[in-house]
Amino acid sequence: MPQFFSNKRLVVLLVSIIILVALIGTSMKERNALTMPEQFFKDSVGWIQSIFYKPANSVAGLFESIGDMKDMYKENELLKSRLNEFVALSEELKTVKKENEELKGELNIEPSTGLSDYQTFHANMIARSPDRWNDLLTIDKGKQDGVQVNMAVATPNGLIGKVKNVQPFSSTVQLVSDVDRTNRIAAMTQEDKNVFGTIEGYDTEKKVLLFSKIPVDIKVEKGQTVITAGNGGIFPRGIVIGEIVDVETDNVGTTQTAHVKPAADLYDINNVMVIERGAQNVVPDNGEGEEE
Repeated sequence: MPQFFSNKRLVVLLVSIIILVALIGTSMKERNALTMPEQFFKDSVGWIQSIFYKPANSVAGLFESIGDMKDMYKENELLKSRLNEFVALSEELKTVKKENEELKGELNIEPSTGLSDYQTFHANMIARSPDRWNDLLTIDKGKQDGVQVNMAVATPNGLIGKVKNVQPFSSTVQLVSDVDRTNRIAAMTQEDKNVFGTIEGYDTEKKVLLFSKIPVDIKVEKGQTVITAGNGGIFPRGIVIGEIVDVETDNVGTTQTAHVKPAADLYDINNVMVIERGAQNVVPDNGEGEEE
């Protein structure tokens, strides 16, 4: 036994283990406050961490600031390029407007009577017959609201039809999908080289409009946007009708017909816009492209 206590290293080890176990047991208890040694230890560790954290945080912040400056530089360059494009388009628009006014002056057309001039007012669909779902619907605006026969009707996505009948407080709208042979729309493509034709028919199986009377020697491609041409006296120019999804040549081989997917959802219609055209009625002498 005396020999055991004479081994100082072993005694120190045992005492250290006992103190460590006691500290562990004390720290595992539910307490409202830390002991003084624990507080001293945590404060010391926290102070040491703060010494290393501040420089590290500063360096990290420096790299982050450099990254932000690079991003801001790229955004600035992009905005400059967009601004240059805007300036160029603005100047081009001014030139086009000036040429447009000059042409109107030569043709003695009043500035407010262009083919693209129109006003809109909103209406709601209130009825739709199940047996004529693709043909007609009823809106809650009528003669008392200024609605007239043949006014165009559209949604924010595109054209859906025209007013067929007007009552004092409601109106009947004939949809572009109505297979009535008199349901025709003068149309054109929206691309740089315009292609003119007539929307005259609807394929109920493919659910596409028939953009016909296109000369066979004119190139028509999928993806082109079709809009109203405005030269039929009813629809103003520029209302989106749909997108070309297919093109086929007739049996004679002199004209071609494009299949146009309507831009507006003709099956789910709630809110619409009635379009009052401000242009003069211009009806071609040969009858081609005339809306009826």
